[in-house]
Amino acid sequence: MSTLSALPFLKPVHLRSPQSSPGGQRRHTLPASEFRCLSPEDAVSVFEIEREAFISVSGDCPLHLDEIRHFLNLCPELSLGWFEEGRLVAFIIGSLWDQDRLSQAALTLHKPRGTAVHIHVLAVHRTFRQQGKGSILMWRYLQYLRCLPSARRALLMCEDFLVPFYQKCGFEALGPCEVTVGELAFIEMEHPVRGHAFMRRNSGC
Repeated sequence: MSTLSALPFLKPVHLRSPQSSPGGQRRHTLPASEFRCLSPEDAVSVFEIEREAFISVSGDCPLHLDEIRHFLNLCPELSLGWFEEGRLVAFIIGSLWDQDRLSQAALTLHKPRGTAVHIHVLAVHRTFRQQGKGSILMWRYLQYLRCLPSARRALLMCEDFLVPFYQKCGFEALGPCEVTVGELAFIEMEHPVRGHAFMRRNSGC
């Protein structure tokens, strides 16, 4: 059984009742809202959202298309996409890391025995911004991590102007990150992932 099938808060959320045709037959419709792990087939949609979100701000993307495919092949269980009527509107991509702090190698490596989840990118489609979707998706992702036996904390790096957003999501700043991308400098942030045994006993994880 897959990890997702055991997690009630990641099962598809149906916000719209199936409609009936005039003849009384049910017409199949896509769920209005659905959360699921991403697959390599989602890579192009992911990259299109990411490219629009980041290039206009920083001139570069956290992950390029080949890197997105790389992580979605290696560790799709550490990703989460928000789909509305079958369309990807927001996503998170992560991988495992095995050191206390992020280093340059963390940008491209997945350490299967690591206990830290490195969140590479969170992005929302431009049409759906300013609606709180980034915060909601991050909350769901952190809840999901509680059901992964290896996950003990989540790490990310961000520019100064994003620190308040991630603080509202429960992250704490660890200080300057040693990772640099061109002339960009980052703050490293951490969120503890607690309650593994409790969550597994009480939520079917």
